[in-house]
Amino acid sequence: MATFVLIPGASAGPWYWHLLEDELRARGHESVAVDLPNEDDAAGLAEYADAVVAAIGAAGGGGGGGGDGGGGAGDVVLVAHSLGGFTAPLVCERVPVALLVMLQAMVPAPGESAGEWWANTGYPAARSERDARDGRAPDDELALFYTDTPRELVEESQRHGRGQSGTPFAKPWPLTSWPDVPTRFLLARDDPFFPAPFLRAVVRDRLGITPDEMPGDHCPMLGHPTDLATRLIAYHAEL
Repeated sequence: MATFVLIPGASAGPWYWHLLEDELRARGHESVAVDLPNEDDAAGLAEYADAVVAAIGAAGGGGGGGGDGGGGAGDVVLVAHSLGGFTAPLVCERVPVALLVMLQAMVPAPGESAGEWWANTGYPAARSERDARDGRAPDDELALFYTDTPRELVEESQRHGRGQSGTPFAKPWPLTSWPDVPTRFLLARDDPFFPAPFLRAVVRDRLGITPDEMPGDHCPMLGHPTDLATRLIAYHAEL
């Protein structure tokens, strides 16, 4: 059994993970969807990491690696979505983590703020190219984030969205290197917000790995929770 600790992106809370949590628990695993202080201007990446560490502690997590294969009982598997990619590595420096899964996530470089990430990675050009290809208005956020999520979930997501403070985007990412934790990147290939060719290049350049790919838009935990759960559990079993 693993404890999957689910770190949301900007403007998002635990609700976004509820379908995935149902899948993971039905298969005998534990899950913790972290509630981040998105709207608190006093909270930056350090405070976001504090929230994750506290959630792990409250769940009784903090087991070590998987040993001889097949994962280990009590293993903590961090799953970081979008902006959560800036927070998860900080958590890996503070508690034992068996595996870090970056899900359609931002991959930071040492000393880079989340605000600088966009220009540094060439994101504006990649987005403009994708918007032009799709014929989508740049300000059509629903079409940008949700291309294959069921309509009823898209509508419900609008009731669960949050404001997002700019504080976590302001300060440099404090680590000097990627944490020494097994890392997988899971790319949702149908996401117009983080286009697949763009993310493949970022992952290759910054992590030195080839991402695994699955169907889905920017929120595959809503559109493809069963597939996502299967992949996450398989990752843990491979440890």
